[in-house]
Amino acid sequence: MEPVFRALEIVARTAVRATGTRITYQGLENIPAASGAVIAINHTGYLDFLPAALAAMQRRRRMRFMIKAEMQDVRPVNFLIRHTKTIPVDRRAGAGAYAVAVERLRQGEIVGMYPEATISRSFELKEFKTGAARMAKEAHVPTVPLVVWGAHRIWTKDHPRRVGREKIPIAVAVGEPLPPTVAVNELIDELREAMTELLHTVQQSYDHPKGAYWVPRRLGGGAPTMEEARVREDAELAERARKESDR
Repeated sequence: MEPVFRALEIVARTAVRATGTRITYQGLENIPAASGAVIAINHTGYLDFLPAALAAMQRRRRMRFMIKAEMQDVRPVNFLIRHTKTIPVDRRAGAGAYAVAVERLRQGEIVGMYPEATISRSFELKEFKTGAARMAKEAHVPTVPLVVWGAHRIWTKDHPRRVGREKIPIAVAVGEPLPPTVAVNELIDELREAMTELLHTVQQSYDHPKGAYWVPRRLGGGAPTMEEARVREDAELAERARKESDR
């Protein structure tokens, strides 16, 4: 039954209704009804996990997410991590989390992860890490591409949160499962191609006002280009390293 997870599901649905958020779903049938799968999600903001999890709920599934281990330092979050089968990842030593995720996949769970690892400030797809493909191949489960669009308007990097009753529409599109029958690099290429096609299709069907900060530059928006976003990210990483060395 997982009472903590059930409570979170109720809270999530209530929050969506309270904020007037409208979530539309495409391709839900591509999320396996019972067996294991890696769910690969694009990463444009802090709330991408929520529409993705609600998409899984539409299929009566519970998605197990991989989350950075530092979140365990926040006591309420650590409680949720321990009671929802969330998988903490220590970026300096991720082998343990990787093994846990593979085992969950073999047990028939669906595991959600971000191939880009960190938020894309350009709102385009960044370079993919190989973890999703390696897990899928080792557990011998499919990789399912899933794109969330619109949640970054509520909360993303470099911009204030919009958590009131904003009625922001969010689109979720799920692509066909990719079987683990090819080499890791080839699977990553297939995944990136599938997610790019999903993302562009969703973006084209979504209003994108000229100059809006949350619209990619490619569509006439004010978001940073991929190169500009990379410069900001490098500066952020350098500052983080400086603070850690000062401790």
